[in-house]
Amino acid sequence: MVKMMPISLAIYGVSNLNFLKTMLFFKDNRTVFLILLFGLVFQNTYSQKDTITYEVDVHGILSTGQHSPFWIQNNRFGDVSHEANSAALEMNVSKTMQHPERLLDYSFSLTGHVHEHEHKTELELNEMYVNTRFWIFNLCAGTRLQSHGNQDETLSGGGLLFSNNSRPIPKIFAGIEEFTPLFFKNNFFEIKGGISHGWFTDDAFVTDMLLHHKYAYIRLGGKKSPIRFQYGLDHAAQWGGNVPDYGQQSTAFKDFVNVFMARGGSSVSSVSSEQINVGGNHIISQSTKIEYRINKYELAAYWQNINEDKPVRPIWNAVNIADGLWGFSIKNKQFPIVKGFLYEYLNTTDQNGPFHDKDGIVFGGADSYYCNYMYQSGWTHYARTIGSPFLTSPVYNTDGSVYVQNNRVQVHHFGLEGDLKGYEFKILNSYSKNYGSYYSPYSSSKNAVNLLVEVNKQFEKLWGIETGLSVGVDWGEMYGRNFGLMFRIGKKGDLFRY
Repeated sequence: MVKMMPISLAIYGVSNLNFLKTMLFFKDNRTVFLILLFGLVFQNTYSQKDTITYEVDVHGILSTGQHSPFWIQNNRFGDVSHEANSAALEMNVSKTMQHPERLLDYSFSLTGHVHEHEHKTELELNEMYVNTRFWIFNLCAGTRLQSHGNQDETLSGGGLLFSNNSRPIPKIFAGIEEFTPLFFKNNFFEIKGGISHGWFTDDAFVTDMLLHHKYAYIRLGGKKSPIRFQYGLDHAAQWGGNVPDYGQQSTAFKDFVNVFMARGGSSVSSVSSEQINVGGNHIISQSTKIEYRINKYELAAYWQNINEDKPVRPIWNAVNIADGLWGFSIKNKQFPIVKGFLYEYLNTTDQNGPFHDKDGIVFGGADSYYCNYMYQSGWTHYARTIGSPFLTSPVYNTDGSVYVQNNRVQVHHFGLEGDLKGYEFKILNSYSKNYGSYYSPYSSSKNAVNLLVEVNKQFEKLWGIETGLSVGVDWGEMYGRNFGLMFRIGKKGDLFRY
């Protein structure tokens, strides 16, 4: 991680230039101009053909109960409303990286949403970025829908640190995005990693709050081995910002260095504990994964943990080892009717014990995942948890508070996907016990069962139109009884080639 320091310092220096922050992060339409400018530059650089694609999608939700069902609205990057009944129009123009043989390539995406809910209409730009690749290195600026972690991409309930649950955070990223082989033959040793500097734009409690995220992963095994093993380390922090009752927190260069190294804040901080302890709200997650390929089957088992307090030990010796996300998946390429199966178990009830301190003795427990005494909206963005949606998002809070009220959970989660004569289907089923938090426990555990059945079909003879139907059902005390339908119709294709 120390080797990333020169890159991180450069990113921090660039990111604090006011003109870059203005140009890149949604102050006005100059962002669109930048995307088009990048496209024209690269268009004149290569003679090979590239394709810009478009996608138009309309969906509507009809539900009974207080809100739309759990799996209809969660893990969709904040695209689907919490309200029981809503509608939305989505339009996207994008280009992917289409030439891996090129030394230099690029991609971009611009996605806009028009939401109709609560008798009001809202316009959101949910994705807007430019990503460039030189050799194996990427530089990306903007707001981007992407997944982090080693969890299954299509069936998982969501990673502990990052999932697909919240709206993305605008940021500048530099690093190696994809696993890249080094040194050895047959791709035996692969690495990926990078660093981001971002801006929280929801201003839910703290205004102008900053994001720091860096990660490093290794993978062993190679393309010819039936077994591959990977280990990853992610470090994320919320820092800076104007905090109610505490004022503006320093974002000087030495403060960035302290955040990068996860050590005490600077002497100019207005909060004494931020000076003595680790400045900002830090979360560290370690993960491991084993993949086994046999014939046309791919088996994977993974494990993620989370630390919000010291000491941080290796994942197999963590002080809160009882907490974590454990997953097992099977991918099948031989029988497409059932293409994948997943089971996950999530536990966050330990949190290093029920007491942080008591009777003058510091126990170091009650970590209260996704919460922070100073950054009170915690590990959330636009009222949704950035990590697992099972740690209940503030969008569910009935008292108007902005923090995560339920972060002690036990969850069994199942997923199934397949293809039946062109009808692609996905089934998610989750059972959870919810205990609130150590600081505000429920009088008794609240159970929840959340079910989703989703079917999508593309009709080639009808201009390639895609349709989808999602059925969601909730039972139990936690989220109430909700039944909902989401209808979707969309069209995508090539806008033009150049």
